[in-house]
Amino acid sequence: MAGCFPKMFTEKGDAKFGDQHFKTAIALIELHKVRNSNYPDELRDLEYLGDWDKMIFNTVEYHKLEEGYELNLKEGWIGMPESLEYPEEFWKGLGLKKSNMK
Repeated sequence: MAGCFPKMFTEKGDAKFGDQHFKTAIALIELHKVRNSNYPDELRDLEYLGDWDKMIFNTVEYHKLEEGYELNLKEGWIGMPESLEYPEEFWKGLGLKKSNMK
């Protein structure tokens, strides 16, 4: 499918969707922690998801750790974004301990 669209279009789409999926997953995981006093064992344990939220099941990989969790982005829109980076402040206060994102 990626060959059907200009590269510039797919790169921007991958970055925008990848960023959205990654942040959505973090928000839902952290909300689960606030509500339940622990991180979910798996993403399927998340509650009250909107239809668009469910896209994270295919685009991120989650692993609960002894303390916190690991979250890796697997896909943006069609493929993996070439680069997504977040400022140091972004990571503060999260239980996210390991990720393929910078």
